[in-house]
Amino acid sequence: MTKKICLLTMLLLVALAAGCAQDRVADQTAATASPTTVPGPDDSEIATTTDATGTKTETRTFRNNPRISRVVVTTRDGVRTVKATSRSGAERVVNTTENVLEISGDAIAESAGFVADKGEDVAGEAKDAGKEVADKAEDVGDKAKQVGEKTADVSKKAGEKTVEGARKVGDKTVEGAKKVGSAVKKVVP
Repeated sequence: MTKKICLLTMLLLVALAAGCAQDRVADQTAATASPTTVPGPDDSEIATTTDATGTKTETRTFRNNPRISRVVVTTRDGVRTVKATSRSGAERVVNTTENVLEISGDAIAESAGFVADKGEDVAGEAKDAGKEVADKAEDVGDKAKQVGEKTADVSKKAGEKTVEGARKVGDKTVEGAKKVGSAVKKVVP
């Protein structure tokens, strides 16, 4: 009978110890499992959690920023650490005095040293160069039109002068022929 009581007491102590351990885990889980999520600027979302040790973690997740995916601000014992993660997964410490939970994603990416996508820059420059070439082609087309109009005007004037010159030559030829004809009549009676 004493063996049964000892065995029963040991089982109760094990059950009590297991129950107490689960309460501590439940308390720690409750402290970290209830994040507060609010919408942030620049199409982002900010989630805030505080664990059992008092460490506050604020995570800002960007939905559509091409350079940065998230920023994590951790405050432990009054010391604030800011880490940014790029779209490619690279993580860097951000050294800025600005509140990264409020500034734009591009400003955070600049502070972290993430470089903008060169493909977008090249495409933008190519588009600008294309517009510039089109503008120059249009200018050349306008100049060609002006030269063509001027050439037509000059040609028209030259044609008019040619016709006028031909008339004068024709008139002089007729006049000369009349003189020659009258001179011939005088010589031949």
